[in-house]
Amino acid sequence: MKRDAEVSSPHVPTRADRKGRAPATAPDDDPIIVRPFEPDDAAAVRALFIAVNRLMAPRHMAEQFEAYIATALREEIDNIARYYAARGGQFFVASAAGGLVGMFGLEQAEPGAAELRRMYVDPRFRRRGIGRDLLARAETEAQKASCKRMILSTSELQTAALTLYRNTGYRKVRQEVATRATNKTLGGAIRRFHFEKALPGMARSPLPAIT
Repeated sequence: MKRDAEVSSPHVPTRADRKGRAPATAPDDDPIIVRPFEPDDAAAVRALFIAVNRLMAPRHMAEQFEAYIATALREEIDNIARYYAARGGQFFVASAAGGLVGMFGLEQAEPGAAELRRMYVDPRFRRRGIGRDLLARAETEAQKASCKRMILSTSELQTAALTLYRNTGYRKVRQEVATRATNKTLGGAIRRFHFEKALPGMARSPLPAIT
């Protein structure tokens, strides 16, 4: 299949030659810094989103994934600041050695609940506990906004994510077979699992707007 020019970037940038680029490698003990998204991160966020989803795609679903990627770029990823601000949320990135190695978003899904979105780790930096650190930071930010629950969903293709959520206290509340493609779901009759977790209370502090 010929890929649309809009989503032609095949991999995460390979060198941290400017802010927001993903480093090719980093020592295991290199500190991971989680911080709010900035405009200079946009290219690296886009590249990581594309790379992770193409890596995840089964061969027989390549065309469906390309269509999903294009939809998500158009409706969300290429407009991070506006998208999350409109939903009372915020987007965060994780950086190491000067480049982006992970990310996640939060939306105010419903009163008292935050929805975890787009939690991805660069495949070259997996098995270092970054996903667990991102999840812990997401829960902290949700607590600061007085959210009492974290909700999230993930597909049967994301086996590592399913294991992480089950091991960190998330409870599966329902599952569905996603048939319709949106910026949140691939469709294609993939099973999607919905989880939630109760969060302890913290002093109120609204999620800051992205500038």
